[in-house]
Amino acid sequence: MTRFQVFLLAVVLALVGFASAADKPKITLDEFFNYVDVTSVQISPDGNSVVIAADRADWDRQIFQTDLWLYRDDPRSLIRLTQSGHESKPRWSPDGRWIAFLSERKSPAGKDADADESEDSKDNDKEVAQVYLISPSGGEAFPITSGEEEVHSFAWSPDSKTIYFATRTPWNKAQKDAYKEIWKDTVQYRAAERGDNIYSLDLQHALDVHAAAGTRKTPKAEKEENTTLSARSIAKTPWRVRQLEVAPDGRRLAFATTSVSERQERVEEFEVYSADLANPSPDTPPRQLTHNEAFEQELVWAKDSRHLFFGVEQGSVEGKYRDYQERLYWLDADTGNVERWAADFPGSVGDHSLLGDGGVVAAGRAGTEVQLYSQANPKAGFARHPGWAGTYAHVSGARNSPRLAFVYSSLDRPAEVYVADGADKLEQARAITSFNELFTERDLPQGKPYQWKSDDGTTVEGMLIYPPGKFEAKHLPMLTLIHGGPADADGNHFEADWYQWDRLAATDGWLVFEPNYRGSTGYGDKFLLGIVPEIVSRPGKDILSGGDALVKGGIADPDHLTVGGYSYGGYMTNWLITQTTRFKAAVTGAGAVEHAGNWGNDDMTVDDAYFLGGRPWEAAKRYYEEGALFQMDKVRTPTHLVAGGDDIRVAVSEDYLLDHALHSLGIPSTLLIFPGEGHPLDKNPWHGKIKVREELKWLQKYGGAGTAE
Repeated sequence: MTRFQVFLLAVVLALVGFASAADKPKITLDEFFNYVDVTSVQISPDGNSVVIAADRADWDRQIFQTDLWLYRDDPRSLIRLTQSGHESKPRWSPDGRWIAFLSERKSPAGKDADADESEDSKDNDKEVAQVYLISPSGGEAFPITSGEEEVHSFAWSPDSKTIYFATRTPWNKAQKDAYKEIWKDTVQYRAAERGDNIYSLDLQHALDVHAAAGTRKTPKAEKEENTTLSARSIAKTPWRVRQLEVAPDGRRLAFATTSVSERQERVEEFEVYSADLANPSPDTPPRQLTHNEAFEQELVWAKDSRHLFFGVEQGSVEGKYRDYQERLYWLDADTGNVERWAADFPGSVGDHSLLGDGGVVAAGRAGTEVQLYSQANPKAGFARHPGWAGTYAHVSGARNSPRLAFVYSSLDRPAEVYVADGADKLEQARAITSFNELFTERDLPQGKPYQWKSDDGTTVEGMLIYPPGKFEAKHLPMLTLIHGGPADADGNHFEADWYQWDRLAATDGWLVFEPNYRGSTGYGDKFLLGIVPEIVSRPGKDILSGGDALVKGGIADPDHLTVGGYSYGGYMTNWLITQTTRFKAAVTGAGAVEHAGNWGNDDMTVDDAYFLGGRPWEAAKRYYEEGALFQMDKVRTPTHLVAGGDDIRVAVSEDYLLDHALHSLGIPSTLLIFPGEGHPLDKNPWHGKIKVREELKWLQKYGGAGTAE
């Protein structure tokens, strides 16, 4: 083929691609918020089936509905298993005959005919998470636990004959009445909380109870006696149990704890313990396996039943509290010795699962890519498996098969669930869902990584998301959209929701700049730790220098610059509008403007104090210098605010404080409060949709670009 023919072919292909994109309509606000998020993927022990928890908006009921879906290999099919909308944490029984999960649905039998209808009973008639079973062969799901206390975690025994579960130590009627007599409706903060009991429940007994319930009406008291209250208590802890895992030989049960208030205030409340299942006794204290200043998560027993894997996202296993990137460890349950896996990997190590051969597979983030890696033992290499560019998540390895299931996405491929025949066959993986197929039929924005030098010469990276049809165009109006965390990163992945709305902003005409400022993960521990103790000023310089580089390069229009973010992105937005007047509009949510009150209200005060070099009275000068509130007189940027009415991660008082400051200065501002929402806006889908709709309008009104109506 001659050079002219090659050139002609390239022109033809470009024209075909342009015509194809032009034929596709742009994504709308309504379509964007019908994106389906996969929250859990669990492959069956034989590798032939996958259970999936998928989350989507139910606009009529005003909830996010999470249901279970089942994929089968023979024949290849995907069916919806449940429809109540309140399911989570599905887990296969080791023999593959059952799927257990947590659900907050009401009992399918409804109220019992002779149930206690007293006012006290009505007050306690709440939908709390209980363990349900469903057969992958069909049929209705049914509960195997019941009661007023929610189940926090559960696990299967290796022989599939027992389910272990943890719930807050229940009170009998006399205890409840005595408490109510003394305290009425008074809230005893912390003091009224109590730790968990861990129970074992015989599966056959639970099945017999379920079968009997179908033949006669069961009084409420007897039903509870036959289920949760008939289970055997095997261990107690003064803490809340966040995860249970049983060793493959069935001899030990490991569990990870969190505080009873679920606030991260003292690291010693977060540890890993084990209980002896050969001679279980609630009177014998569980053995504490870890003694560190880290928050352990994602427990997985190795096949030898001796080593226990765990991940750490916050804190330090090796010494005094520090927030490193995500790390993977295992501990010897006999000796307590801890070893780190993937120790030479420069990025963060996230989701992990066992492979059929006993090795571990994990998602490793390096820069803007999240790929799958595996390792045979702690001394072996952490080897990357060839795969598609993009992001792998929710990896699940089959117990008795080399197969893997996972979620994959990239900038131009919406997230779906895939199955690969092995970790070395990722490029041949096949999609088993099409939840987000609509997005492939729309003219979506394109993007790419972007690097620049910060003020001190450090290389910083981020993402640029271009408006549809304007990839690599120049002189574009720009929205700097800042991720939360801070230990997170934007990259080559696909997400569409109230938090990650870059594609919608780009569709509205904005070049979206997503900076992975210092404090972001995937760039080494030194880069992440560079945020301490300059919690906003250091990353602020990184972000501003990135904007300068984009303007200098002719990519961004200096007359149409805007900024926004949520959570830590809100912190940064609030700070940046005190440092420059370049931004014509700002949209911020759940971000602090001062750090003393926020330290007292936040449910993660351990890392707040760490980032600032101490508690408020130990680092008062730093709390002042890094507080946007004390530089509000410099602000000229019209600012739109949002907040969850029940947020305790960043208390809604911070948003009231910022709005009051702006109002007193005569700066245009609006504040939207979403009732019932915590830090994530995950209760009512209308709240997130309204949030982004109004943010786009604000950017258009004051930023002078965009087409929001």
